[in-house]
Amino acid sequence: MTRKKVKLAFITNDSARKATFKKRKKGLMKKVSELSTLCGIDACAIIYSPYDNSLEVWPNTMGAQRVLAEFKRMPEMEQGKKMMNQESFLRQRIAKANEQLKKQSKENREKEMTEIMYQGLTGKGLQHLNLGNLNDLGWVIDQNLKEIYKRIEAVKKGASTSYTASASKSHTVVASPVEQDPAVVELGLDGMQRMQAEWFTDWMNSNTSDQQIDFGHGDEMILPNYNDNHSANMWPNDFYP
Repeated sequence: MTRKKVKLAFITNDSARKATFKKRKKGLMKKVSELSTLCGIDACAIIYSPYDNSLEVWPNTMGAQRVLAEFKRMPEMEQGKKMMNQESFLRQRIAKANEQLKKQSKENREKEMTEIMYQGLTGKGLQHLNLGNLNDLGWVIDQNLKEIYKRIEAVKKGASTSYTASASKSHTVVASPVEQDPAVVELGLDGMQRMQAEWFTDWMNSNTSDQQIDFGHGDEMILPNYNDNHSANMWPNDFYP
């Protein structure tokens, strides 16, 4: 069962006020003791009331005097930095409540204008709205449009990033080799030279019976003269067209 929230207002009934004082005083003393013990700090409590002839002091008179002496040795600015009386406490609570009320009122107004905007999309007229309501409705529509544009830009950016990643990934794929002559691919440079040598040897053997090759006394090799048709077929087309 939840505890009922107490209304913070002066208790007009004398007996009820006295009973509340005794109950709250006991709880306050307990809280000060717990705070000092758990956190290891110096604290004291002095309570005066018309219901008791003597002061209520915690932990004792000497302890309270020591804490007050330390407080008085502090600079005046530091002494009043976090000091609060009943009036300042109430003012702080009122200011906080006003801020919450203002925030809640703004949220309620936005929800109301959003509902009217959706009703307008369904075809309901806006003739019943005054100038203030139309102004607020326009603000809500602008906020929704900004959010829509922001989401569109995010989607475009995500699509662009995905396309760039896929494009870069496709560039890393090894391209299929260009179809070439199987003989050239298989032979390579050394094979080409070997094929030329074999072709030249075969050509020499096939022509020694018809033509004679003379060698001079120098280092030059002298080849016989051939007609144009024979010279054209001297080198294979695969290497020297």
